[in-house]
Amino acid sequence: MRVHGKTASSLAHLATALLLAALPLKAALADEPAAWPTAGWATSTPEEQGMDSAALARLVERSGANSLDSILVTRHGKLVAEAYYAPYRAGLKHTVNSVTKAVVGTLTGMAIQDGLLASRDQPVLEFFSDRTVANADAAKKSITLGHLLDQTSGLDWKEKLDASVPESLIQLRRSRDWQGFVLDRPMAQAPGAGFNYNSGNSHLLSAIVAKKTGGSTLAYAQKRLFAPLGIGDVRWIKDPQGIEAGGFGLYLQPRDMAKIGYLYLRKGQWAGRQLLPAEWVEKVFSASVDMGFGATPAYSYANGWWTIPEKRAYIAAGYNRQLIVVLPEVDVVAVTTSRRNFPMAPFIDMVVAAARSAQPLPADTAAQAQLADRIRDAAIEKPSAVTPAPELAAAVSGKVWQFDRNMLGIRSLVLDLKAATPSYEIVFDGKESGATAQPLAGPIGLDGLFRINDKAPNAPVAVKGHWLDAQSFRIDSRVLGEDEVAMYTLRFDGQRVNVAFENNRGLRAHMQGRAAE
Repeated sequence: MRVHGKTASSLAHLATALLLAALPLKAALADEPAAWPTAGWATSTPEEQGMDSAALARLVERSGANSLDSILVTRHGKLVAEAYYAPYRAGLKHTVNSVTKAVVGTLTGMAIQDGLLASRDQPVLEFFSDRTVANADAAKKSITLGHLLDQTSGLDWKEKLDASVPESLIQLRRSRDWQGFVLDRPMAQAPGAGFNYNSGNSHLLSAIVAKKTGGSTLAYAQKRLFAPLGIGDVRWIKDPQGIEAGGFGLYLQPRDMAKIGYLYLRKGQWAGRQLLPAEWVEKVFSASVDMGFGATPAYSYANGWWTIPEKRAYIAAGYNRQLIVVLPEVDVVAVTTSRRNFPMAPFIDMVVAAARSAQPLPADTAAQAQLADRIRDAAIEKPSAVTPAPELAAAVSGKVWQFDRNMLGIRSLVLDLKAATPSYEIVFDGKESGATAQPLAGPIGLDGLFRINDKAPNAPVAVKGHWLDAQSFRIDSRVLGEDEVAMYTLRFDGQRVNVAFENNRGLRAHMQGRAAE
């Protein structure tokens, strides 16, 4: 078909306009950023990055109802929103749970890039030739690194992504040899036959990375990932043999979680270096392993990352919604740390909706003030209800309550509820036979607000308590940066106390104590 005169000119102008409209976002993804966040994130108003402050204010407010500890949103490499929900605060590491899988996957890709591993197709048992592996049939011998990365190893494993008890994970953590526990599992299906979530797969990857890089997954991560990205505040738990846990156990600050997301947003590039092969990131961005949820939207998996294909969202996901969300089409990285699972898809929709333009928006001082108010409000703890202390409070205060052996490992408890600064002291069983048990002590809030022991091992501990009735006292305890909330209900009966324990992971326990002579 021939096009003449003004019609041709109009079509040409229309085509040019459409091309120019698409350029700002593409350029943001393709060009070198003005500054990399290695030394820290540069901040910006949302409108300067084409985001809506009012929409982000609603996101911060709603996130508080979702039991978040923190939320961060970056766009075009700038931090545009950051909130911390009291008593959690900025500057503290947070457990990332299964985000660890995505980090171990990243290190596996780096080890392949470094020539330390051959490819995703390398057979896994080759790395464990020094072990006698049970049930080593042809199917098990055909498991590859790719199968571990994609959760398709076929090993028999019970760790569903629902509210059921993760039996195999619990057994792994009780084992004295995590690698052997995973390797010896029988096969439930052929490798590659289907998705089955398995933290053991990722632990084998960590063991392999450690073997091929000098004996420490953490040391390799510090060299190849953490140091180049400017991540210095890290904790990583280990298995009994000293290998960093591959499926969980990593602790990072939220701002550092966002850096890992930004590395993927930039397709493996960082400050002029290709730290991770672009093909590795593309494998994540084109994930094809169906996670089998049978729900809308569908989820896929690759290299330790979740994907929601219809939303073009790529997620490093940990239990209780520790999330690194990468959204290339709007040039956004969002991070959450949390204490309960919440629906991911609506959260992602809210983040995407806040990205209104690839170009700067007009300044909106009223909306920016609203966002600042929501962020300040998040950082202020809201007191829970309290009731007057009964006469019993004075009688139980200062007594040493001793407990028989129990699943929580508590040996004794002392409450001082009469002092100007109320406090507690708990002694736990020693980890080793004959070891001297060290007490955990700190202040306890009786006014509906947590009191924080900043000198506790590993992370601050926040504790508060209140009387439920004339005989029952409830203690709420949180280790700041953990996703667990623990609740102890103590019912006093003369020289005895009955304790009911529960946490937000569904664990319940009961134990009985008695006053020391």
